[in-house]
Amino acid sequence: MTAVAIIGGGPGGYEAALVAAQLGAEVTVVDTDGIGGSAVLTDCVPSKTLVATADRMVEVADSGELGVRVSQQAADGDGATGGSVSGVGVDLGAVNARVVGLAQAQSADTARRLARDGVRLLAGRGRLDGPHRVVADLTGGGSESIEADVVLVATGAHPRELASAVPDGERILTWTQVYDLDELPERLIVVGSGVTGAEFASAYDALGSDVVLISSRDRVLPGQDADAAAVLEGVFSRRGVTVLPESRAVAAERSADAVLVTLADGREVAGSHCLMAVGSIPNTAGLGLQQAGVAVDDGGYIQVDRVSRTSARGIYAAGDCTGVLMLASVAAMQGRTAMWHALGDAVAPLDLTTVSSNVFTSPEIATVGWTQAMLDAGEVDAAVVNLPLATNARAKMSGIHDGFVKVFCRPGTGIVMGGVVVAPQASELIHPIALAVECRLTVDQLARAFTVYPSLSGSVAEAARRLRRR
Repeated sequence: MTAVAIIGGGPGGYEAALVAAQLGAEVTVVDTDGIGGSAVLTDCVPSKTLVATADRMVEVADSGELGVRVSQQAADGDGATGGSVSGVGVDLGAVNARVVGLAQAQSADTARRLARDGVRLLAGRGRLDGPHRVVADLTGGGSESIEADVVLVATGAHPRELASAVPDGERILTWTQVYDLDELPERLIVVGSGVTGAEFASAYDALGSDVVLISSRDRVLPGQDADAAAVLEGVFSRRGVTVLPESRAVAAERSADAVLVTLADGREVAGSHCLMAVGSIPNTAGLGLQQAGVAVDDGGYIQVDRVSRTSARGIYAAGDCTGVLMLASVAAMQGRTAMWHALGDAVAPLDLTTVSSNVFTSPEIATVGWTQAMLDAGEVDAAVVNLPLATNARAKMSGIHDGFVKVFCRPGTGIVMGGVVVAPQASELIHPIALAVECRLTVDQLARAFTVYPSLSGSVAEAARRLRRR
């Protein structure tokens, strides 16, 4: 029986363990922080649970044109504010208690699934002792040595910190610490306008915080579709989010009940709290990688090929510690691919042009396949249709004004190459385009598929029909 040792219990690790167990291997997972890793415990699951509450607030705030009336209580008398206070509010303590509870429940569910499938779980910190041995320094004390034919390293990453803005968990926060807050930040400064920064800016704005988003680039979401980013910037402007473009934060200093962020040009931004969203660092230090012959790049990321092999025979890696594409879905696929390859099952190399991803702002931004930036750079030729959701009947009924469906196809064959959806629940609407990309469907085939009328997904078929005419 093949012995498999996995260091790390996040999506890359636990999905690999399930595949290896299914293929008859003897599997041991060494995990430090809890099964599910940061994706389940401090990142994807908790942040999107928070976003789910924020989405409800957005629905309420935007429901006036649908005829929904939210009770208003005029503020008057002693302590009058000179305006009206909405009858809808958020108990952040209750929200975060639910967030943490769901994350822990998901972790426990995954651990039970692994145990049912015969996977042995060790709580501790794993490290390599040569290419075929893993040493687990156990949480309860002592250590255990595990001989393995196949090793998978799936140790994830942690938030990058600035020496001049060290998080304290109270006023200056990383995205792993926000769930300890009991009260809504009065004025939240978000440093970093990538996916994490944009998602939290959107969520806390919806929950009721005054939000300032500091971007070192000329726009939010610099790595995403420019048309999609423009829609989000417009929404941010309308909802009162202050965006400071081309502004680099160099320091954050807290006082008793406030934070002062200093920018590179000398400007200062004051707030009640500051969320640092300035990237991640791979958890690869102290793993014995070099001694085992595993190559890492200058950033500390483990170098892997398209079937998750490292430079050392029998050692694979998956997830954020590889820096390939830092998504839970990619980590899981890397882990599964590693075990399929190592254990002799059928395997297809990872193809990043078929990966669908989503930014959980309001509205959401979902993408798959080739991008507009690649087209603009001349890397590939494509026909493009961008269909505003404002023309969609279901969008009109729902009071949706922002967003679009964009589809790319090859000019000659009509094969679908990619797409972008900006809409509520774009993470669901991208699926038909993702299927078309994966299965190399043509716009003719996508256009012929029935869609419900009225539906937002009807815009996907309509975009395909418009490309078909071309």
